[in-house]
Amino acid sequence: MKMLINRRGGSYLVWTLAVQLVLYGIGAYATDNIKNCKLFSKSETEQKVLSRLEPLTNRNFSAQDADGEDHYTYVFQLCGDAGGVPGAGVVQVKKDQTPKIIGRYNSTQAIGGSDWVMLIYRNGDKYNQHCSGEMRNAFIMISCDRNTEVGELRVAMEDNEKEHDCFYLFELDSSSVCPVIESQLSAGSIILIIAMCLLAVYLIGGFLYQRLIVGAKGMEQFPNHAFWVEVGNLVADGCDFVCRSRSRDEAPAYRGVTAEPLEEDQDERDDHLLPM
Repeated sequence: MKMLINRRGGSYLVWTLAVQLVLYGIGAYATDNIKNCKLFSKSETEQKVLSRLEPLTNRNFSAQDADGEDHYTYVFQLCGDAGGVPGAGVVQVKKDQTPKIIGRYNSTQAIGGSDWVMLIYRNGDKYNQHCSGEMRNAFIMISCDRNTEVGELRVAMEDNEKEHDCFYLFELDSSSVCPVIESQLSAGSIILIIAMCLLAVYLIGGFLYQRLIVGAKGMEQFPNHAFWVEVGNLVADGCDFVCRSRSRDEAPAYRGVTAEPLEEDQDERDDHLLPM
């Protein structure tokens, strides 16, 4: 029997350690993916903004777009190889052509607001005929949507009709960038709500017990009816004792009626019956 207990305890300990190691490995893997992004400037502010996007790691997001007869597929990954292309944060894929890198995650910027994050991948492949042959840049606007854990990637626009600073703009909705909603209830409000719930349970449960189990009727269905009646009487007496204005030693202004019958004069009892 002692050996069986040791085996069970050892098995439980092994399973607990295994689960903790798996969870730790998942967290460390996600954190390492965030670290794969190399920021232009090693700013703590940008690093904090980038860490807000950690739930979006380890997955590819794709979007379709068409320009006339040309159809393109765009693939985005956060701090990882988009579409399996090494170093690519966003790639453009056209049928029967080599994928073009729109932006690399080793040239990252992260700008954040209260409910949005703008992720920028720079130093993509150079344009052939547009933007003076500059490198492509990808801007991914990630907006707050509390009803969506992770939405679908959308192509908003490609701005390539100028000589410098051309870019591709993408949009993505996610609840990961939403601000934390702080509770608006104070401690007193929470205590009051709990007290009201307990009171409701007490009244409803007591009423059903008195009604169905005890078989009480009328006011007797109220739980602990006799106790609360006595409490009410005691409270009334206390209020009368504390709040009354007359002196406690003052004699009452009236006299009680005696319970003994009054003696009547026998001679006067029948006077009205005598003839005049």
